[in-house]
Amino acid sequence: MIRVAYHPIYKHPLPLGHRFPMQKYELLHRQLLHEGTCDPEQFFVPGKPNMQAIKAVHDPQYVEDLLAQNIEPRAARKVGFPMSEKLIEREFTIAQGTLEATQFALEHGCALNIAGGTHHAFKSSGEAFCLLNDQAIAAKNLIQNAQAKQILIIDLDVHQGNGTAEIFEGDDSVFTFSMHGAHNYPFRKEKSDLDIGLPNGTEDKEYLEILAFHLPRLIDKVQPDFIFYLSGVDILATDKLGKLGCSMEGCKTRDRMVLEACYQREIPVQISMGGGYSPDIKIILEAHANTYRLAHELWN
Repeated sequence: MIRVAYHPIYKHPLPLGHRFPMQKYELLHRQLLHEGTCDPEQFFVPGKPNMQAIKAVHDPQYVEDLLAQNIEPRAARKVGFPMSEKLIEREFTIAQGTLEATQFALEHGCALNIAGGTHHAFKSSGEAFCLLNDQAIAAKNLIQNAQAKQILIIDLDVHQGNGTAEIFEGDDSVFTFSMHGAHNYPFRKEKSDLDIGLPNGTEDKEYLEILAFHLPRLIDKVQPDFIFYLSGVDILATDKLGKLGCSMEGCKTRDRMVLEACYQREIPVQISMGGGYSPDIKIILEAHANTYRLAHELWN
């Protein structure tokens, strides 16, 4: 049985008109229960944050500054959320959700976090709605606890995983792969172990052909014993921040390619949701729900 991290704190109140679709977390939880993709017992509430694991990735002073809300106004503006005690609690809860999900993935083959995918968080700073890098924290924790020797991070959000790339630069135990819009944020890219930048307007056929070429070769080359998958749905043509041209079916096929590759090779995988900014919230929910439906189909 796959397990899913969820906490009501994931839906954080934002100023009216804010462009981040914060309500998607609560609505996705409801949708998965309503349609029967997930049973109530599959969801778990993340526990107390593992500060040792978090500080193994993020600069300890940065972590303490977050807890004390001692973030300079300019740095806070780069994050894009109004700073508050509740927001900081939310970010630590999300990171803990992914940490705990990795343990369930080791046991059951797959586990998910309804939030997460906070790949723009660097060692000592945050930006673009990201304060702590949940999958980087969980990856480092697996390595340090000798639960994995080689990890592959597959980041298919439309924006490059710049924070993840910076965190694992020079670390051979974690291979970072980011396939993203070449002409989208961040405009100054970091260097992942493998970066594939796609031109604006890339549609299903080209997107899926590129992924189908690289994915199996990459898994064979890296030989990971654990995979993290960031399944952002901002590759959709409807996405207001995406600039690519993929359809709902193309996005679902992308997920199927990644999840079947993990399932067939018996490599445990943890999945975080990442971005999605289509103006119609129903489109975001459907694209995210497809990821869960596929995971349910394979592992339940």
